[in-house]
Amino acid sequence: MENTQESRDSSNNTQPNEEHIKTLKGHEALDKLKSIATKAENCFFCTNIKTGLPASIRPMNVLQVDDEGNLWFMSMKDSTKNTEIASDPFTHVLFQENTNSGFLNVYGITEISTDQAKIDELWKPLLKVWFQGGKDDPNITLLKVVPTNVYYWDNKHGDVVAFAKMAASVITGKTMDDSIEGNLDF
Repeated sequence: MENTQESRDSSNNTQPNEEHIKTLKGHEALDKLKSIATKAENCFFCTNIKTGLPASIRPMNVLQVDDEGNLWFMSMKDSTKNTEIASDPFTHVLFQENTNSGFLNVYGITEISTDQAKIDELWKPLLKVWFQGGKDDPNITLLKVVPTNVYYWDNKHGDVVAFAKMAASVITGKTMDDSIEGNLDF
């Protein structure tokens, strides 16, 4: 997967682009994706995005980010989401790790699977809330989002340093931005 967009122009950033725009590649990109997605746990999962109608958006829990960067979810076979994916596999998944950092914008193509071995691997007892028949429920499907474009927003030095810089900015009136953003190419 290779992203081509330079910057999302997402902030009122006063730093030169080379200081706050950084494309991450390979393992570094995969580690950033895994870190933000797994810490955030929940996301907004958007389907029906190519129809010209309002997108269908719902909160979902990512169960795994695999070593290829694919995102794995569970869904009911007869859900509206699965019907929409069957006719339009393009999806958008949005993560927010915490209030001020760790944002992901993942655009990809979703595959629907009924691979029982993968269901067994991803199964957690809490999932029984949605899948009453347990991991052998015949209505369970897996949604595998294969990213085609991933963009991140984060801070460079962690939340403590970012907070200190924000506080210093308020006191001094000088912008001290610790943000970093860019494409993830793995």
